[in-house]
Amino acid sequence: MKQNLNNKVVWITGASSGIGEAIAIEMAKEGAKLVLTARSEAKLQALKAQCDEYTKGAMVLPMDLYKIETFSGAAKQVVDKFGRIDMLINNAGISQRALTREADLDIDRKVMELNFFSPVALTKAVLPYMIKQKSGHIAITSSIVGKFGFPLRSAYSSSKHAVIGFFDSLRAEEDDLDVTIIIPGRVQSNISVNAIGKDGKADGNMDPGQANGMPADVCAKTVVKALKNKRKEILVGNKELLMVHIRRFLPRLYYKMAKTVAAR
Repeated sequence: MKQNLNNKVVWITGASSGIGEAIAIEMAKEGAKLVLTARSEAKLQALKAQCDEYTKGAMVLPMDLYKIETFSGAAKQVVDKFGRIDMLINNAGISQRALTREADLDIDRKVMELNFFSPVALTKAVLPYMIKQKSGHIAITSSIVGKFGFPLRSAYSSSKHAVIGFFDSLRAEEDDLDVTIIIPGRVQSNISVNAIGKDGKADGNMDPGQANGMPADVCAKTVVKALKNKRKEILVGNKELLMVHIRRFLPRLYYKMAKTVAAR
């Protein structure tokens, strides 16, 4: 059944840029009561000003999402302000651009910590409130490489596979919760620029595919529509989404295609 997002308390992580920022603006247009989380308070305040054009009273909640010990307190802050949490959109994450043989294990751990353990921990912090109110909607941003492996992204792909397994399981366990897995392809954002390289630092390069990908606002409109319709899983992107179906139905072709990607 389609849900009305007006006055719903919607908490978005990774809200300061890219897909998260665009989703926040679309949610504001729906009249949602927003909780905006990322590291930069300045960027979140700028986003709040944009959202205030459509809906008032967004909560700016800066957080370092590596610090999972702060999550229970943050969830309590949200509930103390709004009385409830209707939707949590786990969108924050980091990508990778490094060959497996060149990346130290610390890099794999860093990617997994932010992309998997952080949304799992925040979800567990929010879950008791949703169970008590007997309703709630949790979303997680995975990736098309959560459906298959891809060069230079072994840790990233692993983390995105992992969240699909976790949140599919959560959906099967909790009858009162809706769970949506968002699976973007190439969307215009700085995710490739900020991707962690073999030296542990930001790669600093914009992938051509990313630069020419779906605009973030177009992606956000598709995502918000899917959330309103309580979709369990949503693929969003352009022709690159064909790789998901090729991997499933034509695996030999997928293996060949994956090998043709140049490792820079």
